[in-house]
Amino acid sequence: MSTREYPLGISFEFFPPNTDAGREKLLLARDALAERRPRFFSVTYGAGGSTQARTHNTVRQVRECGITTAPHLSCIGSEKAQMRELLNHYRDDGIDSLVALRGDLPSGMGGIGELRYANELVEFIRAETGDHFEIAVAAYPEAHPQAPSFEHDLQNFVRKVQAGADLAISQYFFSADAYFHFVERARALGVEAPIVPGIMPITNYTKLARFSDACGADIPRWIRKQLEAYGDDSESIRAFGEEVVSKLCQRLLDGGAPGLHFYTLNQSAASLRILDNLA
Repeated sequence: MSTREYPLGISFEFFPPNTDAGREKLLLARDALAERRPRFFSVTYGAGGSTQARTHNTVRQVRECGITTAPHLSCIGSEKAQMRELLNHYRDDGIDSLVALRGDLPSGMGGIGELRYANELVEFIRAETGDHFEIAVAAYPEAHPQAPSFEHDLQNFVRKVQAGADLAISQYFFSADAYFHFVERARALGVEAPIVPGIMPITNYTKLARFSDACGADIPRWIRKQLEAYGDDSESIRAFGEEVVSKLCQRLLDGGAPGLHFYTLNQSAASLRILDNLA
């Protein structure tokens, strides 16, 4: 087991389960991951309140283990009064960390709401609550899939940090060079906030391809081809994925990344194996 310490440590993301079996699975993963003393857990949030209640309930359950738990806030489709009420709920519950996102407009929703972009959400949180919350925002080393260009997306990121964000968590990627290039460009534009790389363990190629196509994360051709070659051989996919992602994490940390944020998909085994491989 690696005992290496990082400036911002490690953190893990969960999503709100919608079944009793899913909730039990999540709590088992939480307990296993909590043993690694993460800096925080985060819990995803559906835009327009589609999973607001489940997010709040999941946050309460996850933080019962004593680890700081940061709810995701998605602003698009939300009104300021609604967001103000939610912030007050979290503050009253003793929550002091948030992940502030624009989010995606759900199908069937008529308008984008009063808060259109993540930088506006960060500004609103600061205006309403001062420095009560530590605020994390998203970073896209390979650019947001809806951005017209890398430069445009980089400027959007800078605005989020300037609005009052304390740190950033990146979308997952498989090219360390993409992360280092993004950090270098952000630093050149005056961003001093830590940029924590997001890590996606590889355990299922079909799901990974679907997620990556949706969020704009590039799977390098050599990785795609090898995963495709394994077909339904899940053990080979798991072993190859563990090797690829472990080497990625090691290079990131050796290159100065302040920590690692794992997208767990409410599972613990793959993230734990990767951590055990790190020097």
